[in-house]
Amino acid sequence: MVGASRAALWYTLEVLVFKNILRDVVENTDGAVASILMGYDGITVESYSSAKASVDMETVGGEYSQVLNQVKTAAKMLEMGTAKEVSVQAENLVTVMRLLNDEYFVALAIKPNGNIGKGRFLLRLQSGKLLENLT
Repeated sequence: MVGASRAALWYTLEVLVFKNILRDVVENTDGAVASILMGYDGITVESYSSAKASVDMETVGGEYSQVLNQVKTAAKMLEMGTAKEVSVQAENLVTVMRLLNDEYFVALAIKPNGNIGKGRFLLRLQSGKLLENLT
């Protein structure tokens, strides 16, 4: 029973770490509305959405996870090295995705008039902390 309690506490602390990192990226990027940490299998590890978010990041992440799998494969097949980042600039939303490893990626949704460069920088800056807590 004690082991199960410790495992539950560890899991809760890890989820809080992820939530705090995702929240910090959103709140420190002008125009950002949501972020998500997800596996390429489409399963969410954690997400954060601001009060002004009108996007379902689980759906966005799930759809883009398939695209990222194809990007990873294409980069390897073309001998370009490991893909690190993918951005999709749509009319109403920019999604910046940072590939963390062979299992996980993090994505940030930003309004088109937001600070995309800062969002990219913060994702890159926080990717090490995310990876450290995933392992």
